[in-house]
Amino acid sequence: AWFHCASLGEFEQGRSVLEAFRREFPHYKILLTFFSPSGYEQRRNYAGADVVSYLPADTPANARRFVGLVKPSLVVWVKYEFWFHHLCELHERNVPVALISAIFRPDQLFFKYYGSFYRKILGFFDRLFVQNEESLRLLRSIGVSHATLGGDTRFDRVVEIAAAPTRFPLVERFKGNAQLLVVGSLWPDDWAVIRRWYSQFRIHNSPFKILLAPHETIPAQIDRWMAGAGVPALRYSQVTSPDGESEAVETAEILWVDTIGMLSSLYQYADYAFIGGAYGDGLHNVLEAAVYGVPLFFGDKHYQKFQEAHDLLALGAAFAVADADALASALSPLRADETERRRVAGLAVTYVRDHVGATERVLGWLREKA
Repeated sequence: AWFHCASLGEFEQGRSVLEAFRREFPHYKILLTFFSPSGYEQRRNYAGADVVSYLPADTPANARRFVGLVKPSLVVWVKYEFWFHHLCELHERNVPVALISAIFRPDQLFFKYYGSFYRKILGFFDRLFVQNEESLRLLRSIGVSHATLGGDTRFDRVVEIAAAPTRFPLVERFKGNAQLLVVGSLWPDDWAVIRRWYSQFRIHNSPFKILLAPHETIPAQIDRWMAGAGVPALRYSQVTSPDGESEAVETAEILWVDTIGMLSSLYQYADYAFIGGAYGDGLHNVLEAAVYGVPLFFGDKHYQKFQEAHDLLALGAAFAVADADALASALSPLRADETERRRVAGLAVTYVRDHVGATERVLGWLREKA
């Protein structure tokens, strides 16, 4: 069975399907391919696949050679991947191919009057599992009949992680009895807002702690940010090293996580969560935090592509904030009213648990084809 993901984010999206398939069909060999180095470099040793590799450049010769070498009997691609020659080769060999957790938007070429070539690609898939009703409506408007509402497999994945999160005793010591804001996938624009907000907030709101997980753990950049914060702060690696400053962790107000792979479990300690990226290229994963039942905050610029962001905003479980003042206006009432904070937090976790099941829907199709 061949699973293909563009990058690390898509891998995490499809991971629950891959691992469930492996458990149910252990006799299958699994190939996992990536288009992007961000996925391959971080998952090249992933134990859930027998082989991990890059997808070759999408040329007719490469596609014939690669598909001929692999000889897949089942293929699952995740979300946005539409490589014409590889899909055409699979189609000609009658290999069942599914696209899972897909999202379609009106501005995509499939739906333009000149998009006949791109519409042909959709016909190479045996099944299109889409995330929402809008995607299903768009596909039906151009005559695609092999699409079905499958949902988003990330919901299954975050529920699975939250059922047995990794514990971090050092973070527990850092938090103590204070309330904690966890900031995930922090970018410079996010930090500018958080820093300005906290410089005012801390005057009247003690005890309070912030855990910051930058998107890129560049030591020099983190050191600059720490120096500019003007509050007691530590890097996680400082405290965990053999000669670390473990006694300072309880008095620090900010803990910078300069180690990758921790974030999805760190949200278990949050009383509030700020998700980075929305002031820049795009919002990061809000579901990783929402599953633990916490009020959510993110920038107001670039979250529109993410259905879950729209849904959580509409429910009142999330707040899109333009700047530090807007963050203060959204967070301070929750800080002042624990009953209201818990109500908002409950909306977030209920939303996640109401949307599980996409993995099982895809598995149903795989069982038919296996």
